[in-house]
Amino acid sequence: MRDFQHPGRSAVLSTNGMCATSHPLAAQTAIDILKRGGNAMDAAIAGAVLLGICEPQMTGIGGDCFVLYSPAGSNDVRAMNGSGRAPAASDAATLRAGGLTAIAQDSPSAVTIPGAMDAFCTLSETVGNLGIDDLLAPAIHYAEEGVPVAPRVAFDWGKDAPVLNSRARDVYLVNGKVPATGQIFRVPGQAEVLRRVAKHGRDAFYTGEVAEDMVNTLTRLGGVHTLEDFANTACEATTPISGSYKGVELVEHPPNGQGATAILMLNILSHFDIADMDPLGAQRAHIEAEAAKLAYDARNRFIADADHTTRADYMLAPETAAKLAALIDPRKAMAAAAPLTESVHKDTIYITVVDKDRMAVSLIYSVFHGFGSGIATDKFGILFQSRGAGFTIAEGHPNELGGGKRPMHTIIPGMLRENGRVTMPFGVMGGAYQPNGHARVVSNLTDFGMDGQTALDAPRSFSDAGDMKVERGYSDDVRQELADMGHAVSIPDTAIGGAQAIRIDESGILIGASDPRKDGCALGY
Repeated sequence: MRDFQHPGRSAVLSTNGMCATSHPLAAQTAIDILKRGGNAMDAAIAGAVLLGICEPQMTGIGGDCFVLYSPAGSNDVRAMNGSGRAPAASDAATLRAGGLTAIAQDSPSAVTIPGAMDAFCTLSETVGNLGIDDLLAPAIHYAEEGVPVAPRVAFDWGKDAPVLNSRARDVYLVNGKVPATGQIFRVPGQAEVLRRVAKHGRDAFYTGEVAEDMVNTLTRLGGVHTLEDFANTACEATTPISGSYKGVELVEHPPNGQGATAILMLNILSHFDIADMDPLGAQRAHIEAEAAKLAYDARNRFIADADHTTRADYMLAPETAAKLAALIDPRKAMAAAAPLTESVHKDTIYITVVDKDRMAVSLIYSVFHGFGSGIATDKFGILFQSRGAGFTIAEGHPNELGGGKRPMHTIIPGMLRENGRVTMPFGVMGGAYQPNGHARVVSNLTDFGMDGQTALDAPRSFSDAGDMKVERGYSDDVRQELADMGHAVSIPDTAIGGAQAIRIDESGILIGASDPRKDGCALGY
């Protein structure tokens, strides 16, 4: 139990249904959908699409999603890959011949075909109870009427706005300026797009006038996108991967997601007595940082489009973790792994919903960087993701840009099972931090017996490209001890990530947790 004389928030308990996400309007919308007879998938989709209006710097209909879900009455976990592919005409050799060594975030080459809308429509039709028209109605309303800008959203908006191109500035600034907390933000062009999808389904987005708007905008800027690329977009049901840590099974998406990185990291940590360490001490932060360096190095070498990833089994093998764990010096930091040529990010949204029948949904949805590519379409103002910047153009790499390929993705939803029972859908936002975040949450729960809310509240650290980011929740003594070990320590300007979780108690109680690093909450009924 938390100390009620200290600032903090209590877990949220309910029996019928629950949502945890990063904006209260989306959480309330999800609960409203559940009360109207929708299931957890319906509620998660409705809340996610609305988050594109509430947090447009993080996500939107020009982005991608990944979904894990457990059907009602089942402990099976299923996966849906809603990430888009590069245009068929994409070619890394052409970019190399032009003297490029990486894909610029704000270029049309960074724009892969948005996959989320296809996934939402497909899951609504095949898994949901309500129609896509019902699920899009809240987002249509708020896109037209406007949403007051929340405090964390306003903070992120200011630092991310410089990427916006001239058309995007018309849409995503208010009177030419970054909106302040409490100002109303509207996107009527997106309301019109959502109305068309609500009436005609996914084809209203991937064909016809909306698709033409997207293609014409991109080709005018030098993109190689075609109407066929959009029309042929299709989400894909996949088989999840998993690994166990002290009796808790972590279920993740397979490649092109980076979920295998979280499993490898936990496998490495299992070779150390983490539970005997101070949870907020330097030793735990150090071992975790070293495990992250090794796991992320494997990710950078091997994870790519599923058709081009050949070493996923190697990453998940126990002997791989044992060999890597043996490389860790408990008192000295190793050099950082070689830097990526592809881009990494920190911006996404996550939503989890559990309904009265105990369907559990874990959904993550992103435009990659803050405001994605910064490119908005000429007519409807659809903001494109920059996920193509997650490709490398290094010749022969599994994640090399190529026509029809999906890039390595940093966004990963998570799900926990214990003794074969689904016990917690959860997610940790924060781009590259996400595998580390998944491992940290699982360790907080298992090694230190934290409840869900405490596990999300706890201070975080992250060794990122040679920079050991240590949140202010750690003591200066810990920072000094880490520096003495050889880490280049800094206090990050922005809190590390943000997380949401719902624990499904054995007694049937739902226990929601929401990260105070974001504006959101857990709500139940």
